[in-house]
Amino acid sequence: MRNPIKIAALGLLLAAPWIASGQTDEIQVYDGEIAEKGIFNLTWHNNFTPVGPKTPAFPGALVNNHNLNGVTEWAYGVTDWFEAGLYLPLYSISDARGPSINGGKIRLLFAIPHAAERKFFYAANFEFSYNSRHWDDRTYTSEIRPIIGVHLKPWDFIVNPILDNSWYGGFKSLDFAPATRIAYNFNPKWAVAVEHYADYGRLRDFDSAHDQFHQIWGVFDHDAKFAHIEAGFGIGVTAGSDKLTLKLMFSRDLNSKQDVQTPTAKPPQ
Repeated sequence: MRNPIKIAALGLLLAAPWIASGQTDEIQVYDGEIAEKGIFNLTWHNNFTPVGPKTPAFPGALVNNHNLNGVTEWAYGVTDWFEAGLYLPLYSISDARGPSINGGKIRLLFAIPHAAERKFFYAANFEFSYNSRHWDDRTYTSEIRPIIGVHLKPWDFIVNPILDNSWYGGFKSLDFAPATRIAYNFNPKWAVAVEHYADYGRLRDFDSAHDQFHQIWGVFDHDAKFAHIEAGFGIGVTAGSDKLTLKLMFSRDLNSKQDVQTPTAKPPQ
């Protein structure tokens, strides 16, 4: 097997990230788990901001107040260390604009095999986006998301030190927007977590503490028969943050292991 971390490092050199604009289609800390080889997975992300900024981040931008953002994320397990994903459609429903399509993106996730079963795990995710003008003032953006964590049953500790940027800005404009998660697993079906999502600004010149984005979240996860459910609420703790945001995610495999098994050849008669 080719080394997934070497491939991820190559992706890191080729990828050029983006600057956050205050909008997001998914609010999630990645844990390195991927769809099994040959399995298609669908995750439906939704987040709603009942109390957010009332002025646009740039001229013509969506205002993230009373605004619903969402996306359907289609994923496929290519190998036991590589998952490919497509986010489409990326949509919003806002007071001022009504329903709108915001663009789409592709995702490449490289992970140590069977991350959920390991005490220490790591991965790297790369996203490449095309954005509508009202979603981001830069048409082409991307994300580099390292993933590092430990499973200390029943506790999980995970950090995603995310780097964002515009393709036009290059590495000099890297923006640091980490996400962290501490979870307690009551059993295989139920867990609760505290999550922190932040945006400190450009690495070479962090924003002032007043203008940085910081949200603290309370989250629960449940493995139901029909889907994996993740829901929670986030409270902004700085002036540059959305004051209150809600999220709801559903995730399920669209096929089973039996669907991708190679049929056993019949012995000759």
